Amino acid sequence: MSAPADPTRFILLGTSHPGNVGAAARAMKVMGFADLVLVAPREAGIASHPQALAMASGATDILEQARVVATFAEALDGVSWVGATAMTPRDFGPPTHAPRALFPALARSGDRVAFAFGSERYGMRNDEVYRCHACLSIPTHPAYGSLNLAQAVQLIAYDWRQAIGGFGAPMRSVEHGLASAAQVQGVLEHWQQALVSAGFLNPDAPRKLMPRLNQLANRARLTTEEVNILRGIARTLQARD
Repeated sequence: MSAPADPTRFILLGTSHPGNVGAAARAMKVMGFADLVLVAPREAGIASHPQALAMASGATDILEQARVVATFAEALDGVSWVGATAMTPRDFGPPTHAPRALFPALARSGDRVAFAFGSERYGMRNDEVYRCHACLSIPTHPAYGSLNLAQAVQLIAYDWRQAIGGFGAPMRSVEHGLASAAQVQGVLEHWQQALVSAGFLNPDAPRKLMPRLNQLANRARLTTEEVNILRGIARTLQARD
């Protein structure tokens, strides 16, 4: 039985090797997912590179549909929950969960979900992780925790497919009133400008204020209407200067 359509997005950040892009597409397809976004890959045309096509092994349709964008913020348009695959704990940031422990509740949440994977060499940057709702740490042997990019995609895709009911389940319902992660980033940028103008935020010594507000906004599960209200408040603060 073919998998029901699902709006889950897989985001690859700064990918270096075309073969990994192709293998990730294959990992997605065997689990019934199709929405692949490549953020600033190291090589132009990486999705059509011969190595990518070879490693896709029948999943070339995923590569053909893949979107290439310049920034992580662009990749977040249309999704309301983002999981960062980050092995190393950050000094500050979203909570860390094993995927299998987190996914059942996430599947019931009504969020449109995206999973973000960092570059092969450096993983995800702190500022990218701070934008996410959770860190997903795949349990590995303590002596060797390094996973190939496509292997990580495969494990996340498998656990997520199981959490949303496998291949015979009806399509997961999505709550359309929630603000997208891109909308949340937009209102945070607007508030940053307003807070600098008001003298509350010193851009030379921000003290992680904006990442903390990002986490607050993620926990609040803002709606589009609430984002518009917050933007209106920011505009009023700016107009008083």
